[in-house]
This record gives sequence, C-alpha cells and structure tokens, in this order.
Amino acid sequence: METEVQRMICITCPKGCTLEILRDGDVIVDVKAGCKRGKDYAHAELTDPRRMIASSVVIEGALHPLLPVYTSAPFPKPRIHELMQTLRAAKVQAPVKMGDVVLEDVLGTGINIIASRDMTRI
Repeated sequence: METEVQRMICITCPKGCTLEILRDGDVIVDVKAGCKRGKDYAHAELTDPRRMIASSVVIEGALHPLLPVYTSAPFPKPRIHELMQTLRAAKVQAPVKMGDVVLEDVLGTGINIIASRDMTRI
C-alpha cells in the first residue's frame, strides 16, 4: 500500500493546530502534532468519530412544547441520524428538572439524554 499524508485541524483547544497524519491504508503510522492531545484527537477522529449533541424533545403538560436536551457523552457520529429520529419520536411528561435523564441508554450506546432546563407542569 501507499503511504499518504492527511491534514486536519485539531479542535481540542483554541490554538487549532494543523495535524499531519501519515497513513498506510487504514493504518495510522504517525501523527505530527503540537501536543499529545492532538495525537489523541486525530486517532479518535479517524477511528471512532463522536460528537456531543444538543436537541429537543416534545414535552406534554408544560408551558413550552419542547424540552431542550443533550447527550451525556459524545455520541457516535455515524449514528447521529438514527439518534435524531429517536428524539423526534420521543415524548416526555412535565414536570422535568434540569439534569434529569429523559432517555436512558439511547440506542443501546450507554449514553443518556439529559434535560437541560426545568419544565414545570401547567
């Protein structure tokens, strides 16, 4: 196989270093980065990309029709569409407190969906 160089910008800190990743096919040979966090970021981004997700779910019996929520941990990027479909179909009942688990172990990932504000019952 042929060795190729791939570039990406590290987003682990505000500095935004350009990383040079040396790859031999699917194998990461070396990462030239400003710090250890850059190497860890490049490896994670190329092997198992994840993102924190903030969205909303329908809430019944509250002043507002939608409850803002977020994931308790970074969610697998290839499954975000599936997560959004699940959130669109979800309905919760008021009252809800900020920090409550709205959906537990969503899609079998071990990641919870957390309420990001209080919603009292009307």
